[in-house]
Amino acid sequence: MLKFSGYSMALAVMAGLSTPASAENLQPPILPMTDTEQAHPDLPVVLSQRDRAAVVDDILAERMETVIPAIMREQGIDMWILMAREYFEEPVVATMLDAESMSARRRTILVFYDPGDNKAVERLTVSRYGLGNLFAAAWDPAKQPDQWKAVAEIIAARDPKRIAINTSDLTAFGDGMTLSQYKAMTAALPTGFEERIVPGETLSLRWLESRTPRELEIYPGIVRLAHAVIGEAFSRKVITPGKTTAEEVQWWYRDRLAGLGIDTWFHPSIGIQRQGVEGMIEGDEVIQPGDLLWTDFGITYMRLNTDTQHLAYVLKPGETEAPAGLRAGLKATNRVQDLLRQSFAVGLSGNEVLARARAKALAEGLDPSIYSHPIGFHGHGAGTAIGFWDNQKDDPRGTYAIRPNTTWSIELTSYNAVPEWGGQKVDFRSEEDAFFDGKEVHFLDGRQTELTLIPSE
Repeated sequence: MLKFSGYSMALAVMAGLSTPASAENLQPPILPMTDTEQAHPDLPVVLSQRDRAAVVDDILAERMETVIPAIMREQGIDMWILMAREYFEEPVVATMLDAESMSARRRTILVFYDPGDNKAVERLTVSRYGLGNLFAAAWDPAKQPDQWKAVAEIIAARDPKRIAINTSDLTAFGDGMTLSQYKAMTAALPTGFEERIVPGETLSLRWLESRTPRELEIYPGIVRLAHAVIGEAFSRKVITPGKTTAEEVQWWYRDRLAGLGIDTWFHPSIGIQRQGVEGMIEGDEVIQPGDLLWTDFGITYMRLNTDTQHLAYVLKPGETEAPAGLRAGLKATNRVQDLLRQSFAVGLSGNEVLARARAKALAEGLDPSIYSHPIGFHGHGAGTAIGFWDNQKDDPRGTYAIRPNTTWSIELTSYNAVPEWGGQKVDFRSEEDAFFDGKEVHFLDGRQTELTLIPSE
């Protein structure tokens, strides 16, 4: 278990069946990080919307007090200005709104100012409506009707040397400033201030990718929830071999999450690999005994995302385990996971980690494809990419350096010939969420090391 000062780990693990949250259930499950994944875990308690909001706001307050000063000083930025319009959200602003402020109102402008000398970073909202207790209201339209002039007055009064705005050619996470807003803001600035504006691309990435102790307390429980739903999907509760189609399982996922009041950030996938059939079968294909099933499934809960790929085998009548060749294929994929985890190091780019891991895997005779990515506020999160399924070489999206205290989807596959299937090459895809502490990569709620078995009768 990882421990973090300042946060009690005395909260009990609540791993019972899901029930409506009561006054006693105001916290999500607090689970230790582990490399051992439970098979068919119980569904953790799912909080009410009100209790979730309390957790979200608690975490956001922590992030404002810790992450913002750290990253502004790290990047040498005096002032950071972010803007979003109603129905046209800026991705960073969307993560800074309190739980009751569900979107930007009219035009939401946030200003962070670091006065230096280790003083507290000032947080202002130059907006018609307030934002909880996180930002001080800094605009009175009755006194200054022009919102842009109000922003300019705040900037001039504080006289920052470097003003960051979110503009980026490489990442959408750092490209939230629209041209129209940039023109309006700079037109209102006093002479000379426009030359102080710099891209806030790295600030955006650092804000989004950095995980706090409180987030890391609850993240394993969020992944456990996703694992529990996958365990239900890969069972006779949902699948009747010879009757249930892959598509029906996909929509079962959607209905199950709707019943829990939880979102998915992409439509779940179910694929079938079958002896004598090339590639992955999907859609209205009926699941049969002897099939190897694959799922790709992710949830969004309390603003954090999961992304998981698991494998299951449908037993034939009389079988009690999967063929040895299928079991060996999953173990090969586990080995690639280990080699990738061992290749992480602070300061390396995603491209460098990819090259390291692939070289090790190929040297051991494995046939890997690695396409891992950060995860957190977004499913495909802010940070560097470690390969793509269609590009196992250097990529511009893999040039950013890996940082500590970040979370990852360890996503990859290995291809293996299965003797029991006549030497057919099978794709053993896996994806598990993990935390990089700067030295080691820890799975948040373990990883699949054994194929899930679904009885045929």
